[in-house]
Amino acid sequence: MGPFSPEERVEIWNRLASGQSVRSIALGLGGYPSLVRQLVIRSGGALPLLLRSRGSRVLSLAEREEISRGLLIGLSCRVIAAQLNRAPSTISCEVKHNGSARSYRAYLAE
Repeated sequence: MGPFSPEERVEIWNRLASGQSVRSIALGLGGYPSLVRQLVIRSGGALPLLLRSRGSRVLSLAEREEISRGLLIGLSCRVIAAQLNRAPSTISCEVKHNGSARSYRAYLAE
C-alpha cells in the first residue's frame, strides 16, 4: 500500500489541489518528497478513483451491474429502474450511451 495511510493520501491530494509543492507536502507530513512524488506518479498524476466522490445522480458500479444483469435476463428498462429507484429515462440513457440492451456491460460503462 505504501508509506502513507489513507487519510494521509487524501491530505496529499487536497494539498496538491490547493497548489502546494511536493516538497512542502512531504515536509508537512514528515515524509520524503520522493515518496510523495512516487504516489503522484503511480496514479498518473490524477486523483485515484477510490478517493473521488460522485454525485448522487451518477450511477454507481453496483447499479450498473444490476442494469447489466437485468438486461441479460430480459427485463425492461422500466422494471430495472423501479428496482433501482431511478427514473426509467436514466436507465434508458445509460444503456443507449454504452451500447445496447444486448451489448451493455457494467465494467465498460463504468
